[in-house]
Amino acid sequence: MKDCNEQVAGFERSKVRMSEDGRADIYSKAKHNRKRLRAGLEEKEDPKPVGFRTQGSYAMRTMIQHDSGDYDVDDGVYFARDSLKGPQGADKTALDARKMVCDALQDDRFAEKPQVRNNCVRLYYSDGYHVDVPVYRRIKTTDAWGKETESYELASTDWKPSDPLKVTHWFKDQNKSKSHDATANGNDGQFIRIVRLVKAFARSRGSWKGSIASGFAISKLVADNFSQDEGRDDRSFRSTMKTISTTLSYNDAIRHPVLQENIAEPGDARTMFLKEKIDENLKHLEVLDATDCSHKQAMTAWDKLFSTDWFQSRPDPSDRGDLEKASGPAVIKRGDTRYAKETRHA
Repeated sequence: MKDCNEQVAGFERSKVRMSEDGRADIYSKAKHNRKRLRAGLEEKEDPKPVGFRTQGSYAMRTMIQHDSGDYDVDDGVYFARDSLKGPQGADKTALDARKMVCDALQDDRFAEKPQVRNNCVRLYYSDGYHVDVPVYRRIKTTDAWGKETESYELASTDWKPSDPLKVTHWFKDQNKSKSHDATANGNDGQFIRIVRLVKAFARSRGSWKGSIASGFAISKLVADNFSQDEGRDDRSFRSTMKTISTTLSYNDAIRHPVLQENIAEPGDARTMFLKEKIDENLKHLEVLDATDCSHKQAMTAWDKLFSTDWFQSRPDPSDRGDLEKASGPAVIKRGDTRYAKETRHA
């Protein structure tokens, strides 16, 4: 397979991965909402939270860029179960708990008021961001030997078992075990980069929105089918996509990594749509297997797969002089601003 690692890695850095500045901006909105929520609950004499926790793609570092600017962060709020009681002393319903949080988050400065959703309270921002606030209750139990354990339930259509922190720990452990290049704290190994690239593929066409598998489902599929290829993200991505398709041919259920349930049941339409689009678009990369595949042909193939025009503007590495080749990618051709931009992200 023609070596396109330099270009695919550059695409992931500059067009897929959420920048640290972007992550900081999103997190600052979540932190501000925590203050707003605490103040709103106190004003209404509602229960105090026992904690907050960022989760989902933000916590797992798999957030990707969106041309529409539709970024979101999940920032869960946790209450002790004993504090979530109704007027007669019974447990608050899941809906009542979400309404309580939604009421506390109301602010006249929002152009669009916070809304109660099936699994969270959603806050909208004019610059395209939205913050989802899932509501959890913490349940403490003591066994016959006096050992105390904690479990958590999400305020969904009803209270249902959920533990996003365990999911985050599972994902980071996957990255550490599957990526030789993962950093000491488990961030940004090849496994995480491939998850981002598969998510970017799944979000590459606006017409696919709402029809294709969720980001969490994709993360689990990559974890189950990851093909490590040290120093070659391009081959790892292609091989992982092929293996996902093969797996879905004989087992299309997607098992939750920490709960005894499925993320997607057998025959799920969104999972099947993902497989269909993988099969359709991996064909574009077949030209890479030809011994005479040109740089232009390769870049056209990657552009077709990701539905972009980014790759076609990448310079052909074979056009670099002998000194540049010997010195590596840090050497920049005078006046070649496109290549300079890429190396600054290395």
